[in-house]
Amino acid sequence: MHSNFLISAIESSAYAPLFDLSTEALKSKNIIRKVVDQFPGYPCRVSLEDAEIGEEVLLLSHIHHPVSTPYRASGPVFIRKGAHQARPGINEIPKMLQHWLLSLRVYTSEGMMCTAQTLEGTGLRKAIGLIFQDPLPAYIHIHNASPGCFNCRVDRA
Repeated sequence: MHSNFLISAIESSAYAPLFDLSTEALKSKNIIRKVVDQFPGYPCRVSLEDAEIGEEVLLLSHIHHPVSTPYRASGPVFIRKGAHQARPGINEIPKMLQHWLLSLRVYTSEGMMCTAQTLEGTGLRKAIGLIFQDPLPAYIHIHNASPGCFNCRVDRA
């Protein structure tokens, strides 16, 4: 059984104005401005692309699982200055996800985790297909496994 899927990036609208703030104003919000010094290493959660060396990024806490369950979660993410929200097509996997060790956290429609796994990004398409063969999972959160940072969400399409 084949299940189509759609990957969603986080929206930039809430974060774009932050780039206009001073370093002190950012610090008061627990946000750090950085200049990218390695590639890959700063995956943008809005563009779903790795930021290029020399680009400006913000490191901030993002609520990526705003549910009323014990699995409510937030964590650090990088946002590139001027990033446009990625809108991958059905069954499209952004290149950024293919070279990281990933952690998949799989949730029911009630926001409860029902399974999880770790895999190389090159195996992501197959893993999503296998997960969505089961009717219980409603969506998947993809994280970078080692640092644990949220990347994006995957829904059935």
